[in-house]
Amino acid sequence: MSTRPWFDSITWLTLPAAAEQLGTTASRVRRLLEENVLLATRVDDVRKIPAVFLVGNEPMHELRGTITVLHDNHFTDDEAIDWLLSDEESLGTSPIQALLAGRKAEVRRVAQSLL
Repeated sequence: MSTRPWFDSITWLTLPAAAEQLGTTASRVRRLLEENVLLATRVDDVRKIPAVFLVGNEPMHELRGTITVLHDNHFTDDEAIDWLLSDEESLGTSPIQALLAGRKAEVRRVAQSLL
């Protein structure tokens, strides 16, 4: 994924590091991944989560439904991460930044149109 323009500007958390930030265990973080509350990808052969997916000591609430919409449109986890972190012309920013700005409905509407 290192060919992505945003890749090097992202802070990546290992599962144990994410667990520490969330105040839980790596096992619970794996469960959050299985439940599509969070997404991870392999970075240097280690499964990592973009730090921007965590807000304070919990997963970003708006992320779960957006992940569901992307999975419903047959996005893999890697494709979903790519879309969330890449600039989206129709949003004028990356979907993750739009979610952080409170534009959940707009992000999901755009995600639903991706077929």
